[in-house]
Amino acid sequence: MSLPALIEAAQDVLTQGLNLLYDLDQRSYARVANHPFDASLGQHYRHVLDHFFCLIKGLPAGEINYDERARSYRLESELTYASVATCDVLRVLKRIPEESLNKECQVTYSVGYGHSAPSSLGSNIGRELAFCVGHAVHHYAIIRLLCDSMGLAVPAEFGVAPSTLKHMAAMAAD
Repeated sequence: MSLPALIEAAQDVLTQGLNLLYDLDQRSYARVANHPFDASLGQHYRHVLDHFFCLIKGLPAGEINYDERARSYRLESELTYASVATCDVLRVLKRIPEESLNKECQVTYSVGYGHSAPSSLGSNIGRELAFCVGHAVHHYAIIRLLCDSMGLAVPAEFGVAPSTLKHMAAMAAD
């Protein structure tokens, strides 16, 4: 994937989220779904944006710490605030210079369930942007399930990986 295509993919996934937000009402966004979900659309959407925010915060120093997510209650509970925050991330993505995607970075992320220290790994900004996109699609799939449990419709491609959509199109063409 070319670097401009990567930025475009990030913009596309965030625009998908923004379109979903436009179709929701405040109550649906903040309502905690029944068991087995026990979570709201807003909680999952906030989690998606938190990862993009960590990436953006870490750009200048080349140090991305996904453990330092803000976990803003306002972001997960206020639909309008989430819409504005999504637009903010989209504006930042438009200003990221292509060449900065190749910049090396250090990533901190707790992956173990024990009391071990968080992992610190070498990466690059482009790889981390790709991670944020894939992570968003994964949580969009959960949001899709939550919407279904609440009787809310979402577009057919929402929460489906681009590679899966391409595979399904190829299968339909055969």
